[in-house]
Amino acid sequence: MIDVVVFFFLLGVFARLVKSDLRLPEALYETLSIYLLLAIGLKGGLELSRQPIALLAPQVLACVALGFAIPFMLYPLLRALRLVQADAGALAAHYGSVSVVTFAVASAALAREGIAHEPHAALWVAVMEAPGLVAGILLARWGAAGRDAGPSRWGELMHDVLFGKSVLLLLGGLLIGAVAGDAGMAPIKAVFIDPFKGVLALFLLELGLVAGARLAEVKRFGAAVLVVGVGVPPVLALLGAATGVMLGLSTGGVALLATLAASASYIAAPTAMRIAVPEANAALSITTALGVTFPFNLVVGIPLYIELARRWT
Repeated sequence: MIDVVVFFFLLGVFARLVKSDLRLPEALYETLSIYLLLAIGLKGGLELSRQPIALLAPQVLACVALGFAIPFMLYPLLRALRLVQADAGALAAHYGSVSVVTFAVASAALAREGIAHEPHAALWVAVMEAPGLVAGILLARWGAAGRDAGPSRWGELMHDVLFGKSVLLLLGGLLIGAVAGDAGMAPIKAVFIDPFKGVLALFLLELGLVAGARLAEVKRFGAAVLVVGVGVPPVLALLGAATGVMLGLSTGGVALLATLAASASYIAAPTAMRIAVPEANAALSITTALGVTFPFNLVVGIPLYIELARRWT
């Protein structure tokens, strides 16, 4: 059974396909995204306060390595699909980074099925956000003719990657939750913890509207979008699941790490690529990540990754 929040996404896609006048105010979309990022960080930080952080070091290192390695693995395939260097590097960066909303939907699906997972899993999201972006930028710039990324340019880029909205809110929420603990979080639990799934449903409705608008562009970009958007996530999920098994994670933890590996960023990555690789085709990356991979993971991928985790653990 598909988790109920996915139906909100499908409703948004349907509304766009039938040319409905349904719209969410842009300010509301921005507010919902800030809420989700901060709430996920707070919940992860709350769990961090309950256990020794030193024990999490192997997981953090593995997540960083996984996020950094994925673009290098994808790049040869993207070049074989005849994407130019800039487009291949930028698209690889989108898949090296992660989708916070896909993680939230997978967490909700695990909760609905009664499958436990490591309560500090939000930490994995935070540490996997940036390494893939850096790797993708390196690939896009490696040996590029006329490369002009001086120290000031790289400094601006790293500032935007590490202190951009996504990473800052996730890490800030983790820190606040870890310092505040259960007692400190109690007064705001009714705002950031209890309504989380309802807010996620509204956000997915908006993403459905956006993804529905992108479907028309799939044909324009050709087979490469479908090969990457549908074919790559299951392969990356296997890599993420294998990493989770080696780390000794629970069934739910393996499923979440597989989901993160299979997801593609459509919030942090486009911003970073616009700064670092302005010559890349942004529409190609957004169409593949949000128009194809995101709905594939929500409807087909997450149930597959959960079943994979069950079998492997």
